[in-house]
Order: sequence, then C-alpha cells, then structure tokens
Amino acid sequence: MIACNKSIEGRTDNLSFLSPSNVDANAGSWKLILLSRPDSILVAPPVATNTPGYIGELNEVKGLQQNLTSDQINNIKYWAAGAVLRWNETMRELVAKHNLAPYQNEDGTYPAPNSANPFNYPQFPFSNPCYAARAYAYVAAAQYDALVACWYYKALYNRPAPYKTDSMINANSKYIAKTDLPSYPSEDAVLAGVTAEMMKLFFPTEIAFVEQKAVDEKSGSLASGKNTRSDWTAGESLGRQIATVFAARGRTDKAGAAGGNPTIWAQMEQDCVAKGEVPWISQEVPKRPPQLPLFGKVKAFLFDSATLANEIRPGPPPSTSSQQFKDETAEVRYYTENVTRERMKIIDFWADGVATATPPGHWNDIAAQDFLGQNFSEVRWARNMALLNMAMMDAAISCWDAKYTYFNPRPSQVDPEIKTLTGLPNFPSYISGHSTFSAAAATILGHLIPSRATAYSSMAQEAEMSRLYAGIHYRSDIEVGYTVGQKVGNYAVQRATSDGAE
Repeated sequence: MIACNKSIEGRTDNLSFLSPSNVDANAGSWKLILLSRPDSILVAPPVATNTPGYIGELNEVKGLQQNLTSDQINNIKYWAAGAVLRWNETMRELVAKHNLAPYQNEDGTYPAPNSANPFNYPQFPFSNPCYAARAYAYVAAAQYDALVACWYYKALYNRPAPYKTDSMINANSKYIAKTDLPSYPSEDAVLAGVTAEMMKLFFPTEIAFVEQKAVDEKSGSLASGKNTRSDWTAGESLGRQIATVFAARGRTDKAGAAGGNPTIWAQMEQDCVAKGEVPWISQEVPKRPPQLPLFGKVKAFLFDSATLANEIRPGPPPSTSSQQFKDETAEVRYYTENVTRERMKIIDFWADGVATATPPGHWNDIAAQDFLGQNFSEVRWARNMALLNMAMMDAAISCWDAKYTYFNPRPSQVDPEIKTLTGLPNFPSYISGHSTFSAAAATILGHLIPSRATAYSSMAQEAEMSRLYAGIHYRSDIEVGYTVGQKVGNYAVQRATSDGAE
C-alpha cells in the first residue's frame, strides 16, 4: 500500500522559509498560458532608491520591524514558507468547506454555474471533482502567468530588496531567505492580487476571508524587509489585472452550460438505448439529474476539442450484453462481498468525497508535500502547480466526455446485490474519474520529479483500484480511465518540455 503509507499532512504551519536553490532569474521569458507577452500589462518604472520617497518607504519597513509581536513574527514565518504553497492550502480548505451537495431547486433541478454566472451560483458556492479541478486550474494558471510577468519586470527594473539597500533592515530580516532576486514588483503581492481576485470568483461568500489573507500576506512581506510599499503596490496591481484575463476566459469556457437540460439528458439515454445497451440511471432517492453531462464540452487548457474527440476519447465499454460485462460485474460483486482491512484502508484513503478537497485536491496535497523538499523558486512552484492542475482539469473534461458519450450503467444498477462501500456518484460509470485524475497527475508529477515517478504511478494505480474495491466501477472503467489520464498527462509533459523552464 504505497499511497496509504504516505503521510498527507495538508496544512503545514511550522515550515522553514522558502530558500530556492535557483531563483530562476530568466523566468520572465518562460512560455505564458493566456497572456500574449509578459509586458501585456504595463508596470511603471520604480523611483530611484536614493529618492526621499523611497527612503521614506525604507523607514516605514524599519518602523514595522520594531517590537514585532509573536503573532506578527508567526505571520512573517507563515508566508515566508512560500506564497504559492500557502494559497494552494487555502484553496484546498475552501474547496473542502464547500464540497457539499447543493439544495434542490423547486423545479427539480440543482443549482449550477450558468451563462450569467459561470464561476459559481448565487446562493452559495459548492464543489465537486469537475468544478474543483477547474477552480484549481484557473487559480494555478493565473498565478503562473502573473509570476512570469513579475519576473520579467524584476529583471527589467532590477531594484534591490530593502534588506540589500539598508543595513538596519538587513539586520532585522532574519525570518526570510535572502536572495539576489530584485524586489520590484513584489512576487508576494502579485500572488496576493491574482489569487484573491480568482478565489473571489469561485467562492463569493468567502470574499472577506480571502481579502484578509491578502492583507496578512502584505503585512508579513513588508515587516519582513522583503518589500517596500511601492514594491507591493506595483505587484498587487499587476496580479489583479492579470486575474481579469483569466476571468474573461472562464466566462466563455462553456462551464456555465455544463449542467445541460432535461431534453439533453433524455437524448443521451435514448442514444444509449438505440445502441442496444442498458443506459445509466440515477440511483439516488429521489432521483437526481445527471451531474454535469456537458462538462466534456468545456474548453481545455492543453488541447482542443478536435484532439479530445480524435485522440483522447476512448472506444466504447464492453457491451452490457457481453460476457465480459457479466464477468466484470461479477468481479465487482466479489470485492464488495469479500472486504479486507487492507482494501478498506485503500478505499477510505482515496474516497475524497463530501467535505474533502476532492481527488484533484488530494493530488495537489501530494504534490505540495513533495515540492517542499525540492527548493523550488516561487515561479517554479507556480509553474509546476499550473501544469498539474491544468492536467487534472483537462482530465475531468476528457473523463466526462467519455461518461456521457457512452452513458454506461453502474455495477450496482445492473446487479442490485452489489452494495457499494463508499458514496455512489451521480453520473455514468465509464470511465473512472479517480483513474483519469490520478493517471494525469502521476504522469506530470513523474516528469517534474523523476525520482518519484514510480511512487506516483503506484499511488495512481492504488487510487484506481480503490474504486473497483468499493463497488462503484468495473475493471474496464479504471483501466481505460488510467490510459486516458496518461494521455492527458502527456500533453502536460509536452508543454513542460517546451515552456522554457527546462
């Protein structure tokens, strides 16, 4: 049990400061995701470091460093561990908090993002694997583009950090790593600005919480001696403006139409029946509409719709009238009737259901724990998280495309004697979401940290088997899902090898 022996810590409040082995000074030239150029958004030149205004900013930092309270010191240390890390932790917390089934509308439908409000729905936000994967991807991709632009301007203006300019600040800056990275614009501020704006779109009831996190990061950055106020102001403005670029994409990526409508749901069922197959039906009481039948139409980050249809979409599952289907159904029943302690641990570890950060969040957690030992720069942290999360969003798109192309029934639908050992998702069986997410994540993570590639592959295989053991997927679901996930992950690898960071 490779994965079950791995400690998934989640939030880590007592880390040492981020001390990159390489500040990636050339990151301003790395390939962007949405921005056309790193200078697409103008950042004005800073004032000279010998002007009265800047000297006043240095004095402000020295004033902040006098008589720091234990809470202020802890805040500095918290953010000094890495802002990409901290914001990703916060993202997982919010996804888990809102990963609850929404209330049913009076007309029998369920709230979902729509064309008028494509990021959330007005009453309160909620999460599920697809929406969570999309949110993680947008936030991570926006962070990456924002930091590439930040690094571009750092190299252009080359303003030294306050602790390099004033010896008094240097003496007090003992809670952060000191590097040769220019301070203008502030990378912490860029991250605070871009992340806060993106998170507010996905979690509108958490605006006050998110903005307070940005304020805390600002307080820690200034008091640490890492930035002056003008460093922060320039960076925060850049980040918030870049967020608007990603928000614009989100409003047109078709996620708002992912819920479909009764006519579409009925047509999917009829198409399945016309092929002579048993169609999937909701086993919830009362019966609920299928979850996000058009999420497969959402615009991907790593490939286009033609690639999805022609290269990624798998062939059909075994016919529901075939012997293979009967054998696979019998296998599912065997596992649910012959539960072992070891298999139950695997089921529980990978369940990632209600009130969790979902399967994509689980893999974010795994990645974060491993990235901590790599001494990445902030911009490389962002790049790696963007690759991981774009792969998992696109895995969700690919998986849901297959699910609703084939509309295959769940094992417990065709054999009522099968009693599932974890929650039963309200969407078709083929292919497995866990398998697709996990294989995509393992593929790109294995590229980013080759020494861990075998471990990631073992985790992904365990994750896929957890769904067979739990009685909610056939073997063909998990095996084909794994293959599709690998294909998606390889598109992320292709991007990684051509983005200039390697």
